[in-house]
Amino acid sequence: MQTVERRVILAGATGLVGGRLLKLLLDDPDVCEVHAVGRRALTLQHPKLQVHVVDFRCLPDLPEADEVYLALGTTIRAAGSRAAFRAVDLDANLAVAKASFRQGCSRVGLVSAAGANAKSSMFYNRVKGELEDALKKIGFSGLVIVRPSLLLDDRSASGQPSRLGESVAIPIFRMLTPLLPGAYRPVWAQAVAQALANVVPGANGVIELASNAVAQEAQHN
Repeated sequence: MQTVERRVILAGATGLVGGRLLKLLLDDPDVCEVHAVGRRALTLQHPKLQVHVVDFRCLPDLPEADEVYLALGTTIRAAGSRAAFRAVDLDANLAVAKASFRQGCSRVGLVSAAGANAKSSMFYNRVKGELEDALKKIGFSGLVIVRPSLLLDDRSASGQPSRLGESVAIPIFRMLTPLLPGAYRPVWAQAVAQALANVVPGANGVIELASNAVAQEAQHN
């Protein structure tokens, strides 16, 4: 049987999860094109890879594609304000999703967060939940939402800006993992990327994966 080659769009390829997802997509023999959309160029070069440096506030038309992966994210501290955080985690991701849908994308994968809820009293979780709700209204035939808890990776070793809260929390979470509810168990960024790469291509309807389910799905590769 002839395999239908897939074209994908990835937003956030320089991030902790996005960087790992980029490698998985480039290594996937069924993927013929990867369009990385971001605010800065990538040093990586690959025959399948096309890099699009954009302003998310006024996105140009994106290439036709079959899937879009949304891995843009920051922190309020790094962004500088709640408004700037919202502009990345909600507005930029949503802009890419809508632009991709107009170009024929039928499936989308989102890196969200444990506790995401549009009605949450916590600003971070509320913004994540608002994005999830907005994506559900666009009309994708398949929407995969992964909600990782704390990421166990050493950000500095991966070339990412360190986060003080994570550096304090990771050793504690590692010790407490067996006692934590599944949705709040820490997970590796590679597992998050692998879960998306596994599930998105065949997704139908809305699929939501909590942190423990992400880790389990990632083992099926």
